[in-house]
Amino acid sequence: MIVVITGVSGSGKSSVGRKLAERLGCRFYDADDFHSQSNIDKMTRGEALTDEDRAPWLQSMRKAITHWNDLGESAVLACSALKRSYRETLIGGLNNAVLVYLKAGAETISARLKQRQGHFMKANMLAGQFSTLEEPDDTEAIIVDGAKTIEEIVAKLSSQLKAAKSES
Repeated sequence: MIVVITGVSGSGKSSVGRKLAERLGCRFYDADDFHSQSNIDKMTRGEALTDEDRAPWLQSMRKAITHWNDLGESAVLACSALKRSYRETLIGGLNNAVLVYLKAGAETISARLKQRQGHFMKANMLAGQFSTLEEPDDTEAIIVDGAKTIEEIVAKLSSQLKAAKSES
C-alpha cells in the first residue's frame, strides 16, 4: 500500500508520515527531497512555484510511486498535492494507493510555521497555499484533523488503513 499524506505546508505531513511509516513498518519519503535545486532556491526566496515548476517534481514522484507499487512495496509519501490534478498525477489509476488529507486552519498552520527553523517554506507563503488548495473530499481521501497530536493522528490512520487493507 502506498499512502500519500497531503495538506498545506506546516500541517504535519512529514512528522505524521515518519511516525506512520514506522508504525506500518515501511519506508517514508518526503516530497521535498524530489524538488529540483531551482525550485528550492525559488521557494527560499519566498517565491511561489508555478504549475510549470511543479510538473517535473510531480512526474519524479509518480515514477517513484509506480516503482514502489510495481515492486509490491509499501511506502508513505508526504506531499502537499494541493490540487486535484497534482493528486491525479501522483496516484491516479493506482488501486494500491491511499490519500490522506491533514486538514487544519490557517491560524494553526501559521503558528507552526512561525516556530519552524531551517525550512525553505516561510509563513508568509501560507496564504498562497490556502488559495491554491483544492480540498479533497471523503470519497477521495481519509480526512484527518491536522490540529490533533501526531500520536492521535497516527493511531487513527493506522486503524483506518488496516481496516481498508483487510477490506480489499
